[in-house]
Amino acid sequence: MKIGLLQCDHVAPELAPEFGDQPVFFQNLFAKHAPGINFDIFDVQNECYPEDPEAYDGFIGTGAKYSVTEDMPWVKRFEAYVCYLYQRKLKFIGICFGHQMIAQALGGKCNVSEKGWGIGVRKIHIHKKKCWMNPEAGYIRLLYSHMDQIAVLPPNAEVIAGNDHCPYAMITVGDHFMGIQAHPEFTPAYLDLLMQSRIDRIGARKVEEALRTLAEPTDENTVAQWMANFLLKGQ
Repeated sequence: MKIGLLQCDHVAPELAPEFGDQPVFFQNLFAKHAPGINFDIFDVQNECYPEDPEAYDGFIGTGAKYSVTEDMPWVKRFEAYVCYLYQRKLKFIGICFGHQMIAQALGGKCNVSEKGWGIGVRKIHIHKKKCWMNPEAGYIRLLYSHMDQIAVLPPNAEVIAGNDHCPYAMITVGDHFMGIQAHPEFTPAYLDLLMQSRIDRIGARKVEEALRTLAEPTDENTVAQWMANFLLKGQ
């Protein structure tokens, strides 16, 4: 299976030597659950896109430190590309920034959460079950790091999971688009250092509270299997 990884940002230079760049995170996430998935990497910040999107079985859009509402040429082109993928009925999974871009591109709205940063391990409740959600779960815990989130759903969206802080934490649009606000590709060690590097933006107390959650179990293995099933089977 050939998947295009639409890389929307890079790991900070001070963290990259220890953790690698974003493609490493996704390669590690899928290695156990879908070893047949091969990634081609496209740096969309530098206007790098597939010559033939139809040659791919699907795409994953990564997280980024930017906002999908920013008036930057590469953000606008990525928005247009997500629209194109949707119109062509090509499979797409958006993670964090990619999740928000689904809403932004397809007629919804994103903004800064009125409840502040969503960071650390957070629990979301499953509201709707799809055939690709195997193994089944009533809730999942995942690593989060976001300030923006979806405020208004795009037309035809279904809410798969959420909580009080982030009601639209996992969505689908049609049978070929899926968005996840969390970061199943992150590790606790990476999020630990990432939050501490942003302490001036997030606030010391909030970071301290979030750091304590990193010892809690998380369900990235379940979500990785769901993502692989979605790419392989759809709904």
